[in-house]
Amino acid sequence: MSDVKGAGTKGAAALRATVAFNLGTLGTLASDRFAARVQALGLKPKHAGLLAALDAGSAASQQELASRLGVAPSLVVSLADQLQELGAVERLRDPDDRRRQVLTLTAEGRRLLARCADAAEAVDADLTAGLTAAHRTALARHLRSLGEQHLPH
Repeated sequence: MSDVKGAGTKGAAALRATVAFNLGTLGTLASDRFAARVQALGLKPKHAGLLAALDAGSAASQQELASRLGVAPSLVVSLADQLQELGAVERLRDPDDRRRQVLTLTAEGRRLLARCADAAEAVDADLTAGLTAAHRTALARHLRSLGEQHLPH
């Protein structure tokens, strides 16, 4: 039987030293905490993402939103159905293309989006409580920079 942890074999310390492992671990923790907070609003994180996408741009078709978010159109339809039931979005027929439905945020959708932002800020505060203000600012700046380099815009 060969020695599993022989010379040159990396172990737990090497894994824990990687950005990928640490971001993955903290990402799971942050996602779980955010999900718990928005669940109190009757939402899931994907609902918050759709609300944010609608707020970030003009009214958009379900197809455009799916493309922008990098998800299946059927997921956008399902999320939009649920958000419409909550009064957070409206579906309107595009006057230029009757086959196309355009989603827009309602006042309730903007209120829910603000509550989602509050939930995310509370999770941020919990996760970064042990950091100085300067470290929190630097962390946010570096994470945004990584996101801009690697995530679709």
